[in-house]
Amino acid sequence: MTDEKDENKLIAERRSKLDVMREGGNAYPNDFRRTALAGQLHQNFDTHEGEALRGEHIRVAVSGRMMVKRVMGKASFIKLQDQSGQIQVRVERDRLLEGVYQRFKKWDVGDIVAAQGELFRTQTGELTVMVDEIRLLTKSLRPLPEKWHGLSDQEVRYRQRYVDLIINESSRDVLQKRSQIVTYMRSFLEEADFLEVETPMLQTTPGGANARPFKSHHNALDMELYLRVAPELNLKRLIVGGFDRVYEINRNFRNEGVSTQHNPEFTMMEAYRTYAEYTDWMDMTEAMLHGMAEAVNGTTLVSYQGEEFDFGKQFTRMTVEEVIEAYNPEFDMAKIRDRDYLADYCVKIGVPIKDNYGAGKLQIEIFDATGEAELREPTFITQYPTEVSPLSRKNDEDPFVVDRFEFFVAGREIANGFSELNDPEDQADRFRAQVESAAAGDDEAMSYDHDYIRALEYGMPPTAGIGIGIDRLVMLLTDSASIRDVLLFPHMRPESFD
Repeated sequence: MTDEKDENKLIAERRSKLDVMREGGNAYPNDFRRTALAGQLHQNFDTHEGEALRGEHIRVAVSGRMMVKRVMGKASFIKLQDQSGQIQVRVERDRLLEGVYQRFKKWDVGDIVAAQGELFRTQTGELTVMVDEIRLLTKSLRPLPEKWHGLSDQEVRYRQRYVDLIINESSRDVLQKRSQIVTYMRSFLEEADFLEVETPMLQTTPGGANARPFKSHHNALDMELYLRVAPELNLKRLIVGGFDRVYEINRNFRNEGVSTQHNPEFTMMEAYRTYAEYTDWMDMTEAMLHGMAEAVNGTTLVSYQGEEFDFGKQFTRMTVEEVIEAYNPEFDMAKIRDRDYLADYCVKIGVPIKDNYGAGKLQIEIFDATGEAELREPTFITQYPTEVSPLSRKNDEDPFVVDRFEFFVAGREIANGFSELNDPEDQADRFRAQVESAAAGDDEAMSYDHDYIRALEYGMPPTAGIGIGIDRLVMLLTDSASIRDVLLFPHMRPESFD
């Protein structure tokens, strides 16, 4: 990249050009109106020779950032980039008003330019606009990077996302696919008669997930508030209120670590449907992901970081205990629920535990340490221990577990769903157990939500729900290694401008 001294010199030169523009009148005009995007033009006219531009005079007005500039005497070529792609523009001195071409030659790569003229094809067949009007709309004061690679630039990509989007087509593609994924999900749910709703981000009682919340303070009311960790409890209040199918695509906030898979602020889709159980959501999730992969990438084969997964076939289904058995050949399955044996096994494999962990929590510690990363193919894991599932309905035949699943691909969780606990007395007992865990030092334990218990006491129909991590799903379908690649503005430490 251009070093700081050279960059400052280039900025100074561009500021001088801007000063000249200011002397000539309005340096930032806003009276141009574009009639076509570059991508639209290519889509409409990049057809077999003779099937487009058949001698017709097709006039267009295009605009965008000037990414390429080749000056060749009395004629020049530039490329303008808008959100849909790039279009070539030919600029000839004799087609413009007097003096315009001389001013044009002083413009810089990175400037925002407007051009009007007729479409034609060059001798090499490239779709081009032959202009008779061209204007500078916005002067770019900072030069674009000449190179964009290496570990040091990765930090700049995330911090200066606006530059990343200008330079890297792959970054623009990822963020456009993110929009397609969310759009498909909305369409899928709405076709199934789900109602999209919005619930509060500021809550007086954090709940809906085992996570450490961010705290805030409302000055006027002089009260402590929390940024939501999940919308679950409010969405289920709506189920109590009589809405049978609701969903929300929501921003959640969890005061936890930052990694390639975690950002303090992230996006989830949560949905709830009455008169259903967790297996219905497994079927529905599988159908949605089959269609989504095809709609977004044109195939049900998903390539991610050198692996390929087939989203067109039925997904694998296993229980937590089956995973422990599969990836721990020395484990004595006869003692799969023996608390002392599980604790000793955790110590044996180097998993730290606490004295208040029960058999269910210890199972999950072993599952996380030995099995989760091995779940490469799309897999539903079911029958989670009741101890680690405070909002899920106990299984009728085996109360040690709940009717719950998590969906994994490439060794990471994508979705979590379960049959909802609608017994208010059982839920109250679970909340009390969470309060005890918090007192014992678990900073991710849930609070006791008195109003939610009151809501359940009015009666919630049999219900099943799901939460899908949008960011991780986008990572998977765009082959992005880090969650930062799929967030427009990932969390970063503040930059020093001293």
